[in-house]
Amino acid sequence: MLTTKPVRHKALDLLARREHSRLELHKKLVLREYPRDDIEACLSELEADNLLSNERFCEAYVRMRSRRGYGPNHVGLALQQRGISDSMAQAHLVLVDWLPFAEQCFVKKFGSHVSADFTERTKQQQFLNYRGYTAEQIKQVFNRLPTGDLGNGV
Repeated sequence: MLTTKPVRHKALDLLARREHSRLELHKKLVLREYPRDDIEACLSELEADNLLSNERFCEAYVRMRSRRGYGPNHVGLALQQRGISDSMAQAHLVLVDWLPFAEQCFVKKFGSHVSADFTERTKQQQFLNYRGYTAEQIKQVFNRLPTGDLGNGV
């Protein structure tokens, strides 16, 4: 396995910084122009040694992105783009109570009151939708917060 040592060294270096999905790590190693056969062998070894885990990556990614104010739709799509299966992503997404994160995201952007103005309220809804929250979660946030323009951060 002499040929895969530089690949393994680089892969471990990348994994030491943060969790990666197999697809992410594969792409990064391909960009560094390592031979594809060496990359595949290395990734399989890392998985066998439990140093590379899509499951662990998925768990960490959902936790990190939810805390940064992104909703399940946004996080699920990002996981899909990183090579995580829909079933694995859904298994981790359902474990999160998204409502507190959605409310925190709203309050940080707009203050503690939902706007009484229709146009402004629509912008607030679009913001939460853009951040990846479901229509039901947005509705719950709007029902939990008082309506009015006092304390509105916009």
